Parts: sequence; structure tokens; C-alpha cells
Amino acid sequence: MSVAIVTVMAGGLIARAFRPDTPEQKLLMAEKAIAQLYVDSVDENKMVEDAIRGMLEKLDPHSAYSTPEETRELNEPLQGNFSGIGITFNMNSDTLYVIQTVSGGPSERVGILAGDRIIAVNDSAIAGVKMKNSDVMKRLRGPKGTDVDVTVLRLSAPAVTDTIEFTITRDDIPIYSVDAAYMVDASTGYVRINRFAAETAKEVRDAVRRLQKEGMKQLILDLTDNGGGYLQAAVELLGEILPPGSEAVYTEGLNAPRYDARVQPGGRTPLFADGRLAVMVNQYSASASEITSGAVQDHDRGIIVGRRSFGKGLVQRPLPLPDGSMIRLTVAHYYTPTGRDIQKPYEKGDEAAYRRDIEERFNHGELMHADSIRRNDSTVYRTLRLNRPVYGGGGITPDAFVPLDTMEYTRYYRNVMAKGLINRYAIRYVDDHRKEIRRQYKSDDAFVKHFEVTDDMLAALRDMADKEQIEFNEEQFERSAPLFRMVLKGLIGRDIYENATYFKVFNTRDPIFRRAYELINSDEYNDILSSSYSEQ
Repeated sequence: MSVAIVTVMAGGLIARAFRPDTPEQKLLMAEKAIAQLYVDSVDENKMVEDAIRGMLEKLDPHSAYSTPEETRELNEPLQGNFSGIGITFNMNSDTLYVIQTVSGGPSERVGILAGDRIIAVNDSAIAGVKMKNSDVMKRLRGPKGTDVDVTVLRLSAPAVTDTIEFTITRDDIPIYSVDAAYMVDASTGYVRINRFAAETAKEVRDAVRRLQKEGMKQLILDLTDNGGGYLQAAVELLGEILPPGSEAVYTEGLNAPRYDARVQPGGRTPLFADGRLAVMVNQYSASASEITSGAVQDHDRGIIVGRRSFGKGLVQRPLPLPDGSMIRLTVAHYYTPTGRDIQKPYEKGDEAAYRRDIEERFNHGELMHADSIRRNDSTVYRTLRLNRPVYGGGGITPDAFVPLDTMEYTRYYRNVMAKGLINRYAIRYVDDHRKEIRRQYKSDDAFVKHFEVTDDMLAALRDMADKEQIEFNEEQFERSAPLFRMVLKGLIGRDIYENATYFKVFNTRDPIFRRAYELINSDEYNDILSSSYSEQ
């Protein structure tokens, strides 16, 4: 006799009957047998949660389960403001894996990077102890102005494999999509987006309108280190730069029919349909960033500058469960308009190898040499308007490659950053000189152009490091001096003026920005938008 069991999930997404010999019935019988016959008492809720996590871990790197509290916490960075250390994360193999730092937040200030593993908080291990996300957050969160010490294992940074100690001062976390929007020169605008959230398109529209009033004719769109976010936010943004009705991206999976996302069908005229466009990306640009840059490239709307993007092209469908928990199940792949699969290759169940991809790119030389870029898909695709060759196989390969420069990044610099000393010195300096700087530099443009970090300031920073018992290395100190000066100047400018001031300072030395600015103002821009261009 068959047994009919109906399972209802996510408002009726799953409703099916099955016989006793099906996998579903086998799983149910196993759970009931353990709950009713096991020698000791068991927590059935936790047992079921562990079973769900175990099943998802065997699938792909992005399918995941979250408890009710974890679900609320994971959604916060895309929905509003909160207090804490300023990171978005996943718990992978009992280790807190940093997905992204909140721009302008405490973790970014001390140098936490995407890909870092936080393994201890205030000398208490949180890795390998099967700790819930909620328990981890209780340790990381606290009153504004209080400190928390964390131990980080950094596997993604070049040539760094040891642990690093950070002291993070908790603060209110700003949640904005647009970090900076300013005029680089009389006709070139710059907009930096840190994530694709609910208000991203509106923020960008407001920024573009303001820059156009200031004379903007061409735009540099900075998506470096942007880990993505909402698909719809990327589609809405593309609606401001592509012709109405253009395909932004399509999704398709074994059980998910093809869905084509098009921009503003029958809508109003885009804000920036004409004018040169350069999109900056790097190895940490992912998901919605890749949808945006891929569509720009496929439609020949602009040029992509930087390094091959991360390669996160799996579509997660949220499946809410009755208790407020959620399964985020991969149901499809993202494809660019020409048919390129954005997702990089992975082995099911081998998440560790997947997470080491950036490190492998460094070891392989890809981050320093364009001719070392690995293309896992040998198919050559052609752009839709100019028939240029573009490549798939994981991530978006830029039109103009910019190598990673690690010369100034030394162990001494890293240790000073890890203790939060640069930020602490900047705050102290601003407290002592705010009125003087405001009086001397009437605008942040004047500050960026004329303010200099002196040798005395660097000496004071070194004294702080000595007091923290950070071992001094003169050769590394001298090699990192330009980086110390840039970061310190940017932080002082941000504290006195606005968040955009930091990026005005940073961009004067950022190789990807400088290359994008060079190209957008030269004839080489048009050369790239031809089928014969090749940069190695």
C-alpha cells in the first residue's frame, strides 16, 4: 500500500505524494527512528537542521541553510542600518568566512578583507566548535565605541598564510550602495558602488543626475570589490545605460526554464545612454557586478578595465520555512546576453578548493599577467553590436587588463593595519587639526590636491606601533611609506569632509582607476571597441 505524504514549503512551492520506497520516505523514517529509538535524548530540530546543511554542502558552494535569526542577520546589509563590526559573512565548515566588508565600517578601516576567516573572538575560538551564526554575532556585536579582538586566517592574500590579530572598534554601520560620486575633470564622472541593494538604482540615478548637471559627458563606474546583491538592482541600473528592451541577463537551470531579464521595456529614456563608459572590476567583483559588467561588454556599451571577476553566477532561490528559517537553493545559472556562463567551475562538495580560487589565481600568475588568465570555456563568443570576441568559463574577462601590484604591501604594513593604528592615528590627528585643515583647505578637492602626510606624521605612527610591540622593519617601513601616506591622507579626508574624499585620494594611486581614466580619455577607447584589439 502506498503512503501519501504532502510536504508544503515556501507557500506551496513543493507539494508531492510519494511511496514508501522513495528517498523522501527513507529520510523521514531515519529521523523518526533516531528520535524514538536512540539510546540518549536527541534535539530533533538540530538534527533536522544538520541534515539539511549536510545535503546542501554536497551540492554547490552557494546553496545554504540559515536559522530564523541568521536569516534576519544575513539580510540586514541589503535592507537597512545596524551596529557591529561591519561585515557580511557565511559560516563555512565551522569557520566564519568574510564575504564582504561594509564600506566605511570598522572592519574595512582596520584591513579585514573579503575571504578572511575569523577563527577567534576575544581569545575564544569560534572556528571548529560548531557555533551558531547568532552566537558568533553576539560576540562580535556590542555597544558603539567598544573594542573587539579577532584572530583572522588569511588564505586569499598573496604570500600570506599565517594568522593576524585585529582590534576592531564597534560602530554604527553605514549601509549605502554608492560610496562616492564626483567629477574627476570637467567632463568625466566617477561613481563607486559597493553592493547591489534595494536602493542602489535610485542612488545611482541621483548621482548621475547631479554629475550631469556638473558637466559629466563620460563615466567611470567602479565595481571593484563589489560582491553583488540583488539581481533586480543590477537590471535597474543597466536600464540607465542600455537601450530600453535590451537583455541584461538570463537565467536557466535543469528545473528552471529560461528567464530573460530585460531593461525598461517600454520605459523612459535612460539617463546615460550615450557617452563613454568604463567599468572597473577586479577578482572580488561578483554576482550582480558581473551581470552589470557582462551586459555592458556584450552590448558594446563600454569597456571593462581591471582583472577577471570572481565568477559567481549561481542563482539562489530563497525558500522560507514555517519557523522563519530559510534555504537558499541554487536553481539556475546566470548567463550574459551572448550566452556566457558567469559561474566559474567547481567540484560538488569541495568548497575548500572553491574558496582557494583567488589564491590559485595568484600562484598561477593570473593576477599579474593577462596571458595567464585561465579560460575554462574554450568557446569564443561575439558581442552583439560590434562582433568582438569575448570569453566565458567563469567571471568577466576585462577588455583592458591591469596587473596586481603588491610591492608596497609588506608584513609591517599589514601588522600596523591589523591593530587599527592608522585609523586611530587619523582620528587623533583630526581631533587636533580639524579646524586648521578646514581653514586651510576650503574644499576636499583642495585637500586632495595639496595636503601632504609629513615624515613627522609617519614617525608618530611608527611610535604608536612600537608601543603596541609591533616589530619594526626599516626596509618594509620605507617600502610601504607611500601606502601609509595614501591611506592616512584618505582617512583624514574622509573624517573631515565626506566618504567620497577617501576615494578621491585612493584613486590618485589606484592602477585600475588610472588605467580606466587614461583609456576613457584617449583614442584607445575606440580601438578596444573593435574586433581586432588585444591587450596582453
